[in-house]
Amino acid sequence: MYAYLEKKHEMVRKLVRQFAETELTSEILDKIEETHVYPEEILQKMADCGFFGVKVPRALGGQGADVRSYVVMGEEIARVSAVSCIWALTPNSLAGGPLLLSGTDEQKERYLRPILTGEKKVCFALTEPGAGSDAGSMVTTAVKDGGHYVLNGRKCFITMAPLADYAVVYAKTDKTKGTRGISAFIVDMTLPGVSTGKPENKMGVVGCATSDILLDDVRVHKSDLLGEEGKGFSNAMATLDVGRMGCAAMAVGVAQACLEEAIQYSKERRQFGHRLCDNQAIAFMLADMAVKVETGRLLVYQAAWLKDQGSKEATMAASMAKYHATEMCNEVAAKALQIHGGYGFMKEYKIERMYRDCRVFTIFEGTSQVQQMVISRALIK
Repeated sequence: MYAYLEKKHEMVRKLVRQFAETELTSEILDKIEETHVYPEEILQKMADCGFFGVKVPRALGGQGADVRSYVVMGEEIARVSAVSCIWALTPNSLAGGPLLLSGTDEQKERYLRPILTGEKKVCFALTEPGAGSDAGSMVTTAVKDGGHYVLNGRKCFITMAPLADYAVVYAKTDKTKGTRGISAFIVDMTLPGVSTGKPENKMGVVGCATSDILLDDVRVHKSDLLGEEGKGFSNAMATLDVGRMGCAAMAVGVAQACLEEAIQYSKERRQFGHRLCDNQAIAFMLADMAVKVETGRLLVYQAAWLKDQGSKEATMAASMAKYHATEMCNEVAAKALQIHGGYGFMKEYKIERMYRDCRVFTIFEGTSQVQQMVISRALIK
């Protein structure tokens, strides 16, 4: 057992691994790749198992577990399917996180509880065409008008936007204050003036639609302001702390799967009269991959442990885990595909999908370069 984990976390691992290996069959995953549609029945099974609220307090309908349980869950689901991991983690992070951090009791009951049961979907709308890593440059505005705020702007690359019932939208209520002028709002996606763009044709993690959100004079009631005016940016950044740990856990899970596929293939494939793994060059590649996967795993568990302890060091630890694990996953996936040779380039082999899926890991929820900024600032402040 890992030093940062307890017996209860290994029980979570066992439960989630059994679910992933039983429910997320090759036939289902191939169908998702073909149709770009994720089966609602699988999502409902995740909800019924409590995955959508693993770190949400029991009083709100969640499991009341900790961040370590959350990352273990993410790792084990991603080991079988990265897109399934996104569906499982999001209610605990980008969808539920803003509500947990800043929501009123009424908002939590109205918006958070239905996420946990699978009845409703919520997306996190921060990124804009001109404001990706630099969220402070957003131009979406929210102007107070009586008992409402009028929102105008465009968000892009919003995961689940075409499927969401609600969006947590970040907009500037005071354009003169930079990030301190950003506020958060819960926006009903059926409101007049709300529309979504065409789902993006993505390289990987298909089955979880991504699109723009367009806001044209959308009137949002003041009761759907999330937290205080001007506190939206801090809400988003605190949400991303947990989200980045989830991304890192997902990367570890995919990297572990890549390693396992490479080991299995290298033991089965014969060249020059012996198994690939009997070639020292291949054996040493596998050894390097295993060390890097384990290093990433330990960074993720450490970050989650620090978060569970309420440590101020958790933010830097989350960025370290996200930076290392996602870069590591891309490297391990590339080496695993190389070991497969030409077969790895074919869609009949699992490694091809995992190689495509993991490429976005170093980009979403803060690029690797943003993580370097967070880490370096913490070091020299």
